[in-house]
Amino acid sequence: MSGKGIVFGALIGLLITQRVWGAVIGAVIGFLLYESSGFGRAAGGARGTHSISISDEFFRTTFELMGHVAKSDGRVSEAEIDAARRLMQELRLGPREISIAIECFRNGKSASYDAELGVERLHEACGQRHDLLRAFMELQLRAALAGNGISPPARAILLRVAERLGMSGLEFAYLEASLRARQRSRGADAGNGAGSRPAAGTGSLAEFYAELEIDPNITNQEVTKAYRRQMSRHHPDKLVANGLPESMAQVAKEKTQRIQEAYEGIRAARGMR
Repeated sequence: MSGKGIVFGALIGLLITQRVWGAVIGAVIGFLLYESSGFGRAAGGARGTHSISISDEFFRTTFELMGHVAKSDGRVSEAEIDAARRLMQELRLGPREISIAIECFRNGKSASYDAELGVERLHEACGQRHDLLRAFMELQLRAALAGNGISPPARAILLRVAERLGMSGLEFAYLEASLRARQRSRGADAGNGAGSRPAAGTGSLAEFYAELEIDPNITNQEVTKAYRRQMSRHHPDKLVANGLPESMAQVAKEKTQRIQEAYEGIRAARGMR
């Protein structure tokens, strides 16, 4: 099935129902047709002639764009390579998945890689699944920050990608602020001999607001709404059902934990019940 055929089928099945259990039969049929292409092809030219599943498209584009962003300033540094490797480890990828991820990263570094086309394919595959597209942008920002702290060329690329995927400049800024706050917390914990992930309940109030992507001056009711919105956006089961690769579900789980911790921290500071 061609890319356009998939989008048409998804319009009837996947996009309308959002993969809700018990949805119309058309959604199931559309999903099965989309999944039938499998995960076995290598990255590269074959991708342009055969459709692949949402999860495959997400996985491949994730590492291709990481390679493209890393090379945007003319060279790929050891820090950027290490950042990609750490992400693969964090995702607990198996040997075969690591091999595909590395090939995709290399493909993204090449001068022939068309980032706009890759992002367009991802956007087409995900349709109206904005939660998946936000998850994709978070992975890209995490890798760029962990590499060289987002160079100007990398920022320009990521801003264009975010805009194409429907993320506003304000959302991008909130997401980056949240990730930078988390990076600082991890650095502080590492300096104190703690593990790579901050302990539950730690972090500043500013970091908690950044995690929920809200302004400190909003009302308690708006804080609760923001918390529920973020939990809905990043719920692992929902993301996986909508096409997030199973290998990336752990990242979503950790995200919801941080959202929960941020909300509890804000509630305690405000005296909310």
